[in-house]
Amino acid sequence: MAIPVFSRAHVEAAVSPERALDAVRAAFVAYARGEWTMPPKVYVPAYPAGDFRAMPALGAGHALLKWVTSFPGNPPQGLPTVTGVVLLSDASNGMLKAALDAGAVTALRTGAAAVLAAETLGRDGPAGVIGAGVNGRAVARTFVARGRPVLIHDVSAERAEAVADELGAQAVARDEALDAPVLATVTPGRNVVLAEGALRRGQHASLMGADGPGKGEIAIEELARVRVFCDDWEQASHNGDLAHAVEAGVVVRADVTQLGDVLDGTAQGRHDDDEITVFDSTGLAIQDLAIALAAMERVGELDLPTVDL
Repeated sequence: MAIPVFSRAHVEAAVSPERALDAVRAAFVAYARGEWTMPPKVYVPAYPAGDFRAMPALGAGHALLKWVTSFPGNPPQGLPTVTGVVLLSDASNGMLKAALDAGAVTALRTGAAAVLAAETLGRDGPAGVIGAGVNGRAVARTFVARGRPVLIHDVSAERAEAVADELGAQAVARDEALDAPVLATVTPGRNVVLAEGALRRGQHASLMGADGPGKGEIAIEELARVRVFCDDWEQASHNGDLAHAVEAGVVVRADVTQLGDVLDGTAQGRHDDDEITVFDSTGLAIQDLAIALAAMERVGELDLPTVDL
């Protein structure tokens, strides 16, 4: 049986940023309604170097497993931080239908989730993106595709300039990016980006980098004073920025709203223009499933390699 294989380039060719955003929005709603399911993400630690993650999901007649890594020290060695494979199967008979590059799928759904949260919970105006790595580029690319001006900053000015030139964004100093009405932090999560008092009235921040144990992009005190949303409470409260605030006892379940519930109309989003909103993203397998299914819509149009199993 010939199985199509999507490389990074094939995934990007198959799924535009706007298609990714629509697919991820639909996945959040399907999950909120109980139509899609997602067993807990499994971490296989290989610290201090990094970790492996197994992420399953089931929905729309398909099952998915993403085997993906996070090794933050890889780039200086010329290696990607995130690598792995996404396997998509037919849920009616268990047959494998496709294999996709996990890094590309992750980048697309990260960009889609950050911008979806910003559009749902934030206000108009430029977006400040902190981090110009693979996922930061994807977030900036999605904002640009949606017609929003992007101010991008990275610890490497050269990397920020390269991404800005590629996408038609503007590379700026850190403070200028942080002053934007909408923020997305896409860092390795080793250092706090948003200290206590950093966010001003009306700002929104999509926190995309703290996707595993021990990571954090926002101070606990700052998280305690804002309106908090997340992708999935069970996952975020154990492995995201929220985990630190929950452990400290300053945030409880009643304080946090899941984005899917807002999109489904069963929970309220932003209350007013002055409210500060924060979205804690830990990355969900249902988002990966959404991207994989969107890529399969184009399978007949692409010159894909295959493997026989």
